[in-house]
Amino acid sequence: MPDENKRNLCYFEADSMRELFDDMQTWQVENQKRLLSLSIENDAGKFCCICLTNPSEVVIVGSMSEEGDHAKVRFGDLCVRMS
Repeated sequence: MPDENKRNLCYFEADSMRELFDDMQTWQVENQKRLLSLSIENDAGKFCCICLTNPSEVVIVGSMSEEGDHAKVRFGDLCVRMS
């Protein structure tokens, strides 16, 4: 397992929500990773975000299907449909 997959916790802080959004969006583009979950709080006058990225072995391989609102997700060699 690659070392980069062992750490999926990120922290961002900014003076405004707009700056926080821009920083997080830039990070996603540069790192080509999705954010799995996040929490934004105000701490000492700054907007702070702690978030988890999707593990590297989880890859979205398809989106909405004809059968309904499902996404195809691959976990290593296993491909499953998520609804």
